[in-house]
Amino acid sequence: MKLASYNIRKAIGLDRRRKPGRIIDVINALDADVVVLQEADKRLGARPTALPRTMLEAHSDFTPAPVAGNDVSLGFHGNAILVRKGLNITNARTIPLPGFEPRGAVAVEIANRINIAGVHLGLMRRHRRSQLAALLAALKDSNLPTAILGDFNEWSPDSGLEALQGHYAVISPGHSYHAARPLAALDRVALSPQLVLRHAGVSETALARIASDHLPIWAELDLPAQESAHPLIALDTPGADSPHAANLPVAPPSR
Repeated sequence: MKLASYNIRKAIGLDRRRKPGRIIDVINALDADVVVLQEADKRLGARPTALPRTMLEAHSDFTPAPVAGNDVSLGFHGNAILVRKGLNITNARTIPLPGFEPRGAVAVEIANRINIAGVHLGLMRRHRRSQLAALLAALKDSNLPTAILGDFNEWSPDSGLEALQGHYAVISPGHSYHAARPLAALDRVALSPQLVLRHAGVSETALARIASDHLPIWAELDLPAQESAHPLIALDTPGADSPHAANLPVAPPSR
């Protein structure tokens, strides 16, 4: 399974133009199964989405996970999850997080096989620490292998993420911020021990370098084998024969 994370900055590019179609093109090029988004909704009023659902339906192979609290947003506190059509969502929820700034996380379970959480942590380290602690406490409800992706907003390679130690392996696929001159690995992936990382990286296409101030990150994972695994795809939905839903063989962790 290939996962991705992308802070789309409300679809406003470095040219200061809001172009949701450009963001969708970047997302499509990732060729991922699940894409976690940050800043997917505008900040004012009812927080309408920056990526119109009609555009996603017409120009992508993704459907938004049901985590929005109203009919105009795509996500919760700007966090949204796009799931490739045909993949079987067995649970979706929102997780409020503490801190001075309003923050929250979102999570989906795919086919009762993997739990995927998306997060955009706060700007202050003490808030990030408390937010991670609250997130981990909420995720303990699930006994599934878990991947956390998002904009961790942490510039340090080894500080501020202490809550994850001993529970998750933190992967920095590369420098993803600022898109014009990537200097910081703000966007990261955290994996529970049951998941095996095959490859990870940063999408540095010409379009991605202008579409937002963050570059997308991605990670390819192996899911643990199960004797009677729930199918990853819903066989009665379009796209059930998509190769993206294939379970990969177990491989040693990348270093």
